[in-house]
Amino acid sequence: MHATAFLKAPKDHPLGTIVVLSGEERSLKLDALAALMPLVCGDESDDSAATKFDGKEIDLKSVRDELQTVSMFGDRRLVLVEEADDFVSEFRDGLEKYLTKPSKKSLLVLDVGSFPKNTRLFKAVDKLGLLVECTELQGAELIRWIQGTMKDRFGKQITRDAALLLPDLAGPHLGLLEQELEKLTAYVGERPQIDSEDVRKVVGGWKAETTWVMLNAVRDGQLSFALSNLDKLLTAGEPPMKLLGGIAYTFRKLAQATELSRQGVPLPAALKQAGVFPRDTAAAESYLRRIGRPCAEQISHWLLETDLNLKGGARTSERLLLEQLFLQLSGKLASHTERGEH
Repeated sequence: MHATAFLKAPKDHPLGTIVVLSGEERSLKLDALAALMPLVCGDESDDSAATKFDGKEIDLKSVRDELQTVSMFGDRRLVLVEEADDFVSEFRDGLEKYLTKPSKKSLLVLDVGSFPKNTRLFKAVDKLGLLVECTELQGAELIRWIQGTMKDRFGKQITRDAALLLPDLAGPHLGLLEQELEKLTAYVGERPQIDSEDVRKVVGGWKAETTWVMLNAVRDGQLSFALSNLDKLLTAGEPPMKLLGGIAYTFRKLAQATELSRQGVPLPAALKQAGVFPRDTAAAESYLRRIGRPCAEQISHWLLETDLNLKGGARTSERLLLEQLFLQLSGKLASHTERGEH
């Protein structure tokens, strides 16, 4: 079960005698632990019914002794082993043996980076306890989390476009995203909804503004100016993959509009349906007409190809890959290719 599902209704999920929190999303682990504490220890406020061990230093005997110790302040106690990957590897057999006759008065919680499913220990935990995946969200799940968190925790609405843009600027880590949502909430004040402009101003800073200026330059045929801004961003240490996220956010809409137009939707209506901002519709329409449909139909392919190459699919430098993408998107490289100029 993913942590987001567990956190929606912690009381609905029997804990058993062991809980494994697996994955690298620290904020989800902290939220899961916060939800586990009252389920196990009641309303204890001084953590007297909970014990934490460092998995890199503790041994299994000490953990078992603690699990078998009766709490003076409640019916159950929680024993947490943090950073427990090495602990699990070293004492796997002992943990399997412990789970054949576990303490019924204690809950063992293991905080691990990974927890392979092809082990006897995994099967034992699956039978006797709860497995909670604290991993990054992606795609539609991440967008739903952003919108849900904004509504439930901060009492605001965030548009889909803004929710899509946020991880492109801030990254996918939920802890950082939650901090950005809090800043956005403070920024908009009494206004009930957060849009993409708010995200650009609050989250992106000068790098985000430079990115949008750069992309507008690509769209408007000002290739030299676009490449100059790309150089500024790369020199300032902006990660190429993060830059590609911003590029894809803008040009995927134009690719979608191209496909809708191919299906017979008038181009202005296609741009609106694809989510292009009204103020950008005229410039986007001019761009697509300038580069032509054969070129526009390649946008999605170019974005995917660049993504794969940046992830190790080519020996070309990251800078050159992005510069090549700009040439393609501007229509310059495509027109050369059509004339046989490689």
